[in-house]
Amino acid sequence: MSADRAGIPAKGQANTERMIRVDQAGEFGATRIYAGQLAVMGDRHPLSAEITAMAAQEDGHHEKFNALMARRGVRPTILHPFWSAAGYALGAGTALIGPEAAMACTAAVETEIDKHYSDQLDELEENNTDPELAAMIEEFREDEREHRDAALAAGAEKAPAYPLLSGAIRLGCRVAIKLAERV
Repeated sequence: MSADRAGIPAKGQANTERMIRVDQAGEFGATRIYAGQLAVMGDRHPLSAEITAMAAQEDGHHEKFNALMARRGVRPTILHPFWSAAGYALGAGTALIGPEAAMACTAAVETEIDKHYSDQLDELEENNTDPELAAMIEEFREDEREHRDAALAAGAEKAPAYPLLSGAIRLGCRVAIKLAERV
């Protein structure tokens, strides 16, 4: 059985490349959501420091995925420009509704990413492939859980029409994940 540059069996390589591509796109989208939120809320809002800290973590995740993609020769999604605009618009739009809606956005996105990363970890462990990627995903998943918990503590569930807003954002995340895996 042949293996790629990372020592991954050839049959699992396409799957790990798909994971890396979608995760890099998702981390980029998260940086854009936080950029949109901060553009509306400014640096004087009480939540700005927390959002800035979460954004810095997402930027670090994004950079690590960029490096992994470059090292392994994984192509990015062609939807990158769309994710830039969509992420920024989602962040700015929810922040315009109010700080609770911005936090509802964060809670919804991070809830989906927690599930997404958990599913990926299950798959990687089941197939015993790519311990490097599994370690990254596990580390980042813990950060995403902290972001979700912080957003809930900051009043996410007090956002107007929270169940509807959260459900729509979570659905959008699931669609974005499926698209970035394939395109």
